[in-house]
Amino acid sequence: MNAPTGRRASPDRKHSSRRRPSSLPTRLTLRPPTFPPGPVSGAWWPCSDDLPAELPALIEAFDTSWGRVTRMAAHRSAWPQAPRELPVAGHTVRATWYTSGFDPHAIRLFSYGVGRRDLLIVPPGTGAATAWRLMTAAADPALHLTASALLADAGGSPPAEDT
Repeated sequence: MNAPTGRRASPDRKHSSRRRPSSLPTRLTLRPPTFPPGPVSGAWWPCSDDLPAELPALIEAFDTSWGRVTRMAAHRSAWPQAPRELPVAGHTVRATWYTSGFDPHAIRLFSYGVGRRDLLIVPPGTGAATAWRLMTAAADPALHLTASALLADAGGSPPAEDT
């Protein structure tokens, strides 16, 4: 089964509308299937912190190549909105929100009968150079770092703009 591969948008494109245009590719990188799997399966760099607007593009990338995503989990502090159900193309994704015991810099996607994928969430305001470094590291099968460890290894919270 092929996983979505690094379909990326220009790092300078931002969207303030409620719905993300389908013409904008998802900024996503995934590690190849490995055994044992790492703590993260790759990274996602959303354009904003508006999960209802950003999630459909991510789910579409997984639905077409990995299997229908039915549930997601994340730390409550990662997103300003925490809806229990998120409508995406053709179905609804149920959300579980944690306040402890879950990496605040990760999102977990579940596909019925296929399993789960944990992704580093690259903060939306991260500069392009830092974001691509984080995404490359998260997709590296030789690294076995959690999402928080990847961010800490990059120097803590990435700056809004790289110089």
